[in-house]
Amino acid sequence: MRIEFLELSNFRKLVAVRIDLARTTSLFVGANNSGKTSAMLALRYFLKDRGGFSTNDFTASHWRAINDVGVRWESGEDPPPSLKEWVSLLPTLDVWLHVEDGEFHRVSKLIPTLDWAGGRLGVRLRLEPDKIESLYKDYLESAKAAKSVSDAAAEAQDAAEPLEVWPVNMLDFLRRKLRKTKLDTHFIIRAYLLDPDQVKDPERGQAQPQTLPDDAVGETSDPFAGLIRIDDISAQRGFGRENEKGNVGETEGRRGDRRLSRQLRRYFGRHLDPTENPELEDLQALQAIAKAQNIFDARLKVSFDPALSEVQKLGYPGITDPKLTVSTRLRPTDGLNHDAAVQYELASGPNPDDTPLRLPEDFNGLGYQNLISMVFLLMSFRDGWMRVGKKKTGSGDEAATLEPLHLVLVEEPEVHLHAQVQQVFIRKAHEILRNHDDLRESKLHTTQLLVSTHSSHVAHEVAYSSLRYFRRMPKSEHQSVPFSAVVNLSTVFGEGDNTARFVTRYLRARHCDLFFADAAILVEGAAERMLVPHFIRLAENRYLAQCYVTLLEIGGSHAFRLRDLIEALGLPTLVISDLDAAIGEQGKQPTKTRPARDQGQVTLNPTLKKWIPKLTKIDDLMDTSGSAKEHQLREDHMYAARVAYPTAIPFEASPGTEVIPYTFEDALVLANLDFFSDESLDGGSLLKKVQQAVRSHQDHPNELSKALFKAICKGDKAEFVLDVLFLASDGQLSDLGFPSQGTTIEGKPSAQGSNAPEPMGGQQYLKAPTYIAEGLQWLGDRLRECKREVLQTGDNSVGDT
Repeated sequence: MRIEFLELSNFRKLVAVRIDLARTTSLFVGANNSGKTSAMLALRYFLKDRGGFSTNDFTASHWRAINDVGVRWESGEDPPPSLKEWVSLLPTLDVWLHVEDGEFHRVSKLIPTLDWAGGRLGVRLRLEPDKIESLYKDYLESAKAAKSVSDAAAEAQDAAEPLEVWPVNMLDFLRRKLRKTKLDTHFIIRAYLLDPDQVKDPERGQAQPQTLPDDAVGETSDPFAGLIRIDDISAQRGFGRENEKGNVGETEGRRGDRRLSRQLRRYFGRHLDPTENPELEDLQALQAIAKAQNIFDARLKVSFDPALSEVQKLGYPGITDPKLTVSTRLRPTDGLNHDAAVQYELASGPNPDDTPLRLPEDFNGLGYQNLISMVFLLMSFRDGWMRVGKKKTGSGDEAATLEPLHLVLVEEPEVHLHAQVQQVFIRKAHEILRNHDDLRESKLHTTQLLVSTHSSHVAHEVAYSSLRYFRRMPKSEHQSVPFSAVVNLSTVFGEGDNTARFVTRYLRARHCDLFFADAAILVEGAAERMLVPHFIRLAENRYLAQCYVTLLEIGGSHAFRLRDLIEALGLPTLVISDLDAAIGEQGKQPTKTRPARDQGQVTLNPTLKKWIPKLTKIDDLMDTSGSAKEHQLREDHMYAARVAYPTAIPFEASPGTEVIPYTFEDALVLANLDFFSDESLDGGSLLKKVQQAVRSHQDHPNELSKALFKAICKGDKAEFVLDVLFLASDGQLSDLGFPSQGTTIEGKPSAQGSNAPEPMGGQQYLKAPTYIAEGLQWLGDRLRECKREVLQTGDNSVGDT
C-alpha cells in the first residue's frame, strides 16, 4: 500500500493542486512564496494533528465570500443556513491510496462500493462547520449585540468615527479567541469516501477534485487509523543556547525542541526502560537500582535525623499523627534527566589513565547537532513504527498490528548543514527509515518520505522523477490573488525521450538552482558565465541585480533542450546565444564563416533554429525585431523567454558600415574598443592578438572583423576571459569589476555614492555588448512585472506559504 497522490484545495495559496508522491522519496522544491511550507502544514493539520487551523489558512480569494455568508445570515434572506454555501470555500485534502492484492481487508471501511475490484481508493478530509445551525445561531447573536453597541456609540458620538465592535464580519467572528477560537469551536474535520471512477487529470496545472453528492455523509473518526503512521520533523528544531533562555524548546512537548538529550530520554523511556515490561535481560539493572536505592535511603535517614528530631520538639508528630520519613525512588530515566546527559568526548591526553575531556551537546556545531538530531529522530520514528524494544505488540501476529504505511515529513533538512552533509543526509534518510530486518525486503510495509527544501544541493541528490515543483502563479480572472500550482517533473518530457535523458543527466551533473530561482539566464560558455554577472551589476536597470536569477552554462547546441522544463517551471528566461554563422553548398557540410549580409549564410545554432526565433538564415536573423525574439510561455501572460544573439554593430569610425560578431568574444571586443586598444594591457596570446587587431584595424571594420574572427576561432577563450577579468577589475573595488561607491558607468554616477576612488592603472569597466544589454533590460522589466503580480496578495500569501 502506498499514497499515489494528494489533492489539496482551498488551503492558503494552494487553491487546487495535485501532488504525486514517489514510491520512496518526494522532494518539494520551488522559490520562496511558492507554497512548499503550506503543503507540509496542511498534511500535518489534516493527517497528524487533525486540527490547528486558523482563519488565515482559508484561501485569501475566498475571504470575501466567507464574509458574504455572514452578511446574508444577518439579512435573514432565504434559504436557511446550509453547508452547501460553505463547500466551495473549505480546505480539503484528498488522499488517494494504491492498494495491492492481499491488502483489501485493511481498507474494508474505505471501499466505496461493492463493485470496487482493487487498485485506487480515495478519502476526502474536509474542515467544515460541525453543526451549521449552532454556528448560525452563535454568529447572529454576536452580530446583533455588536450592532446594538455600534449604533449606541454612533448616537452618542454624533458625527465621530463609527465604533467597530467584534464581530466586524464572519472572519472576525471565527478569529475570536477566548479559551479557543470560534473556528475551533464550530469547525471539525470530517472524512468522505471518494469514487475512483471520477478521478480527473489536472487542467492547466490545477487539480480537478471531484464533487461530492449533496447527501454525502462524513465521519469524524480518523479514517487512516491503523493504516498510516505519520511522523514529522519541523523546520524549527531549536538548537543552540537559546534553549537555556526559554526562547525555543522550553518544554519537551514543544515541537521545536529537538535537543538530543531530550530525544534520548524519550527514546529510552519508550523502548529501553527496564522497569517497563521487564525481561530476564533487565534483571541485573533492576537489582543494581534496588541496591542503590536501599543504600541511599539508609544514608538519608542518618542525614535527616537531626532535622526531624528538631521538628519533634515542636510537638509533631503527636500520639496519633503519622511519622515523617524520607525515602527515595530511583528510576533509570533519572540518569538522563538533565541537559548534560549527552556529551561530546574530545581527544584524551597521552596517558590512557587521563580523565576524558568532555563538553555538553550545546558546544558542538549547530550543523552536527541538526544532523545527529534528525538521524536519531528518523531511527526513533522507525523503531516506534516497528514496536522495537519495550513497545512490542505482545502475543499474536505482530505484523498484522503494524500500520502498512509509514509517512514521514521533513521540512528544510539543510538548516545549519554545509553542502556535503546535506547531500549525505538526503541520500541516507530513506535508507535509515528502512533499516530494520522486517522492512528491507518487505512489500507488506511501505515508507514514503516527503521533504521540503530550499537547497539545490539536496535537490541534486534526489532522482529527477522525485521532484515536485511548486510554481507561483499570478492572479487570474478566476482567482483574485496569486496562487500556486504543483508540477510533477517526471511527466514534463514524457517517457523515453532523448531530451529527458539529457536534461536529467545535465541537472545531475551540475548543482544548479533552477528550481529555486525567480528567473534563468542560459549562456553559451564559460566566458558569458563569468562576465554576465558583471553586466548585470552595471546594467542601467538595477532591479535585475536584486532578483534571484540562476545562470546556467548550457551551450547553444543544447539550450533548446531545456525549453519544456523552463515552460513547466514558468520562469522568465533569457537565452544568450552565439550567431554561429556558416555557409556551404547544397549537400555539403556547412563551414563556419565570418557573418555578413547577402551571402546566403545560415546559423548552425539549434536554439535559433528550433526555439526562438525559429529562423535559419543570417539575413532573417539580422532583420528580426525585438518582439520576434520573444516567446510567450503558454497561456501565462507574465512568463516568457527571449533570445539574445549578436546583431549588426554600426562602425563609428566608418559611417554607413557595420560589423556582425560571430560569438560573444568578438562582440565584447567591438563593444569595448577603447579598452582593448590600451597598450598597457598585458595578458595571454589571444589577448595580445586581439589588441594587435584592434590597434591595426581600428578604422577599417572589414579588416578588423576578419582579424578578430581568425584570432578568436583559434585562440584560448578561457584564458582570454580570465585576462579580461583580471585587467578590467579594480583590486580596490569589488570582484569581477562590480561597481562600488563612486564608480561611474557610461558617464552615469553610481547610485551608491561618489566618494570612492576611481579605477587605477588604466583599469576600466567593461560595457556589455548591445544584444546582451537589451536582453538584460528585457529580463529586468519582465521580473518587475512578475513581482508586481505575485506579491500583490492577501495576508496568507506572503512568506513561504
